[in-house]
Amino acid sequence: MGMIQHRRTALMLALAVVVLAAAFFPDVAAAHGVAKRDAAFVQTITGPAIGPFLYLGAKHMVTGYDHLLFLVGVIFFLYRLKDVLLYVSLFTIGHSVTLLAGVLGGIHANAYIIDAIIGLSVVYKAFENMGGFERLGFHPNTRAAVMVFGLFHGFGLATKLQELTLSPNGLVTNIISFNVGVEIGQFLALTAILIALTYWRRHRGFLSHAFATNTALMAGGFILMGYQLTGYFVQ
Repeated sequence: MGMIQHRRTALMLALAVVVLAAAFFPDVAAAHGVAKRDAAFVQTITGPAIGPFLYLGAKHMVTGYDHLLFLVGVIFFLYRLKDVLLYVSLFTIGHSVTLLAGVLGGIHANAYIIDAIIGLSVVYKAFENMGGFERLGFHPNTRAAVMVFGLFHGFGLATKLQELTLSPNGLVTNIISFNVGVEIGQFLALTAILIALTYWRRHRGFLSHAFATNTALMAGGFILMGYQLTGYFVQ
């Protein structure tokens, strides 16, 4: 009975956080949106500006909760540092390729659809952590999935930068700087997440609450998908 109550509590917390974010902070709920002040500033830049774009990339990752939810799912059951580095590297390669290709190569896609797929990536990883695929007798290639979803996460970043009027003068330097900033932000966020997970894993309640936590994670992913698909159909 206690376990059921914990699961319900975790699920309700996840639902409440995402719903409140969507209701009261629509710019944040878009997950990849660039803040208006930041957007206005970078659009005034007419040459290489490594510092500002490093900052913007780091800020974007640290505040991009859809990215962070996915990464939490990815490393949730990874206990060895080399495994964490492997999976995070695959994710990094994926999102770096599409971020650069999207902005510098001019590859466009509907931002709502891309962000809905990013929400799906959270659902996928949480479902895998819950043993859902094993129960279905299906064994997906986890490494390939992380890299493929990384491509969509990078495309999500690209679609938002494509909405800005960026000067072609110094564009390559600035976009590479933004990508490096994303990696810095990812490192900082992952460090905090790993510290929290490591602390939690030392307690007996970790495994008993793992299913409830991933249920909440999956619920958050579904809400993100619903929010973006709603935006797509009503735009």
